[in-house]
Amino acid sequence: MITTLYNKFDKKKISTLPRVIFPGKIVVVLTESEAEKAVDYLLSADILGIDSETRPVFCKGKHHKVALLQVSTHDVCFLFRLNLIGMPPCIIRLLEDTTVTKVGLSLHDDFMMLHKRTDFTTGKFIDLQNIVQEFGIEDLSLQKLYANLFHERITKREQLSNWEAPILSDKQKLYAATDAWACIQIYERLRALRSTNNYETIKVAEPEKVVSRQSENSESTDK
Repeated sequence: MITTLYNKFDKKKISTLPRVIFPGKIVVVLTESEAEKAVDYLLSADILGIDSETRPVFCKGKHHKVALLQVSTHDVCFLFRLNLIGMPPCIIRLLEDTTVTKVGLSLHDDFMMLHKRTDFTTGKFIDLQNIVQEFGIEDLSLQKLYANLFHERITKREQLSNWEAPILSDKQKLYAATDAWACIQIYERLRALRSTNNYETIKVAEPEKVVSRQSENSESTDK
């Protein structure tokens, strides 16, 4: 059976899809010693999903440093609370590693925020936004990509929550873990489709632009 993809997924349909959540174990990392153990575990995996969260800014001119780095295997996600532990050497080791494939989305933004905390040399990373173009997919958001490939919905309700809160809520933890884990799911689905070539990408017709009568009259006058 051929898998049908769309160059642009209808955002209106996303709310009707069943919700997907990270099905594994979530571990919040609060100390450097915990981070050391977590990084050792992560670098023993064959693939990792990665994402980061920063406390939102609601007033002009104010900025926050990245507060959370979430890194997931297929079944365990570690939430590194960078606002509490900073960027210890083990985190740098993880980011600079060149042996384990790490998959993310819009990694340029994540790296830019992480570099504001400390310098590091980027290791082995794959940005999903660079891969989806091969399939004729124009969407660049995680939510739309996941809906397109799996017909399931990733909720974004916690995106603008306080990621520097003393204690992360269960909803925040699940949101963060799901985003990192979903990167692995998308990457592996795309690899499978590429290997079999058993898919078709349908180009969705762009909605026609409605020209107001005032604009028409203006154009007529210009002529």
